[in-house]
Amino acid sequence: MTEIILMSDARVAAVPVQECGEPLVDLRAEGSLLVDTRQPADEAGSFAFLREGVLDRLVKAEAELPDGLRLLFVEGYRPLSLQRRYFEEYAATLRGEHSDWPGEQVHAQASRYVSPPEIAPHSAGAAVDLTLADAQGRELDLGTRMNATPEESAGAVYTGATNISTRARANREILGAALHSAGLVNYPTEWWHWSFGDRYWALQTGASAALYGPRELD
Repeated sequence: MTEIILMSDARVAAVPVQECGEPLVDLRAEGSLLVDTRQPADEAGSFAFLREGVLDRLVKAEAELPDGLRLLFVEGYRPLSLQRRYFEEYAATLRGEHSDWPGEQVHAQASRYVSPPEIAPHSAGAAVDLTLADAQGRELDLGTRMNATPEESAGAVYTGATNISTRARANREILGAALHSAGLVNYPTEWWHWSFGDRYWALQTGASAALYGPRELD
C-alpha cells in the first residue's frame, strides 16, 4: 500500500517557499468554470479566488474531460483565520472523542481532514476543492458528499477507498486523470482536494521549493 503523507508530516513543513508573487484572481470573472455557490465559505466571496497559475491549470484540466462532463468548483482560497478556525474545531472534536490520544496524534489525525494553518494550501491560493458535474451542472456520484469526514464516511473520502461503488470509482478516475494531466496533485485523504505550487505539491513532485506561500487577499 502506498504511504499517505499527511499535511502534518514534518517533511511537508520542511519544504521551503520561494514566493513567486503571482496574483490571486477571481475565477468568477474568468468565467469558464462552473462555480457552486450554494455554500460559499465566507461572505466576502474569497472562496472563489485562486492563484492565476492554478486557475489556468483547471481550465486545461476541464478540456481533458470526456464530452458532457465539467469541473464543479466549490472552494479555493481560504483566509488564514478561517483555516485556523476549521482546524481547531475539528481537532477539538477529535480530542473529545479520543481523550486518550496525545496532542501529536490529535494534530496528525486532524490533518487528514483540515490542513494545519501554518502550511495550508488553501491559504496560499494553491488548493481547490472540486468535483464533477454533467453538462447541466448536476453533481456526479464520487462516493461521498464533498467535505465528509473520514469518521462519518468510514474512510470512503480517501481517494483510493474501496468501499464505494464502481460508478463512483470510475468518476474519481476521470477526475484524477484530468487534474493530473494539468499538473495538480491530490491529497489522498480527500478525493476532492487538489493543489499546485504549494508545499505538499512540491514534496509530491520533487520540486525544490513551493511557488506559493500563505497570503492575505487584497
